Amino acid sequence: MEEKELRGVKLLAAKVRRDVLAMLQHRGYGHVGGSLSLVEAYAVLYGKQLRYDAANPHWEGRDRVVLSKGHAGPVMYSTLAECGFFPTEWLMTLNDGGTRLPSHTDRLKTPGVDATTGSLGQGTSEAAGIAQALAMRGSTSYTYLFVGDGELNEGQCWEAFQFIAAKRLSRCIVLIDDNKKQLDGTTDEAMYNFDLAKKMEAFGFSTQVVDGQDIRAIDAAIDAAKRNTETVNCIVLDTTKGAGVPYFEQAVSNHSMKWNNDEINQATAEAIARLNDEIERGEA
Repeated sequence: MEEKELRGVKLLAAKVRRDVLAMLQHRGYGHVGGSLSLVEAYAVLYGKQLRYDAANPHWEGRDRVVLSKGHAGPVMYSTLAECGFFPTEWLMTLNDGGTRLPSHTDRLKTPGVDATTGSLGQGTSEAAGIAQALAMRGSTSYTYLFVGDGELNEGQCWEAFQFIAAKRLSRCIVLIDDNKKQLDGTTDEAMYNFDLAKKMEAFGFSTQVVDGQDIRAIDAAIDAAKRNTETVNCIVLDTTKGAGVPYFEQAVSNHSMKWNNDEINQATAEAIARLNDEIERGEA
């Protein structure tokens, strides 16, 4: 990744992180931890790697993105808005009655969303089907599947992975958000995942483990996955839930939070102010 590209992706990441915080504070509650952990991955994807046309979200030549952990919709909505799929003003309508931005991603409501998700595990099968359909058409488009580490408790995920591997769908790139937490606590406490990389390798995937908050590392891993057409591809993103904001990183229950006290509102305001300064410097 060249320096100019890196600056652009960092700027996008700052905007997305700011927007996630602002929209959830405005809403008063929401899935903050698992949205913030994916900011860098989404910035790399939409800032450099992804083929898309914001003015024509249904362009047949586009790459597809499936956010199987659909509760992280805020990170996808913020990215789509900053990339021009819809006005950023929509972000303040999250979860409102009649909104185009429901809590979990919905392809019939939001421009740029390719799959309706939310029932955990479901998106893995959707991505497998999308990738198979594209392959049958002879398409060169990629399908990017984001799945949560806690979500891997669902057997449906492993059935879908086996299908992806069996059909040799090398253009379906699986990205696991390994942020070590889920709804009920740590993933170790809820359902120990063992070694995710070794498990994916056992299912036939060429697997890379990278720092999920390192833009260059994520970009290089996607490049490597694209070069590998002999086997299917998985990238385990070693992330921190609530990444980029110490208050949310350190919160014990940071899967979903409420903005109902001075402490969380002050921490959010300070983080947004810091990010706005970073954005202003990046745009100068």
